[in-house]
Amino acid sequence: MSQFDLGGGLSVSRETWDRLEHYTDLLKKWNPRINLVSPTTLEEAWTRHIVDSAQIWGIPQEYPQHWADLGVGGGFPGVVVAILRAEFAPEMAVTLVESDQRKCAFLRTVLRETGVEAKIEARRIEEIPPLGAGLLSARALASLDKLLGFADRHLCDNGVALFPKGAQAEKEIAEARKMWQFDLIRHTSLTDPHAVVLQIGALTHV
Repeated sequence: MSQFDLGGGLSVSRETWDRLEHYTDLLKKWNPRINLVSPTTLEEAWTRHIVDSAQIWGIPQEYPQHWADLGVGGGFPGVVVAILRAEFAPEMAVTLVESDQRKCAFLRTVLRETGVEAKIEARRIEEIPPLGAGLLSARALASLDKLLGFADRHLCDNGVALFPKGAQAEKEIAEARKMWQFDLIRHTSLTDPHAVVLQIGALTHV
């Protein structure tokens, strides 16, 4: 079977690769209408969004029963997670949380046309009953202290959060530690040397 390199030591099947390419095509088709991602990033969508999201998939040592992505927007990393799940962790449930109904319509289209499964919660994060997720992700959604509030609500006991952050990561960590205690592992981004993915566990309010 042919394998395709997504970077970071992650190789995928042709079927998964084709699904990711089709997703990228849909993103470029829909973006002028509902602004799913910054238009300046579209020409580099594969690196800036697909590979950037796939690296988050590669961090956990084992996959949870339930992965939830908050404020999923155009689908990053949540839809990429759902596509990779189909190949590597088919028993895992994926929930995509997005309150914008137009973006939810796009997400449903991507899931249908790529043939992968995920539950879409078309409500605000604060309005959803606790999800009890084993792993929580959110990309370009909010400051770390606010994200930790969401994590406190929606993670199960011993759950882990993965939050990509840019050049202001250390400042956000310092602010968050005023209100929260947590274990932290920093993973250097594969797509941006100035960015990190923060792996957070053992979260408690100060």
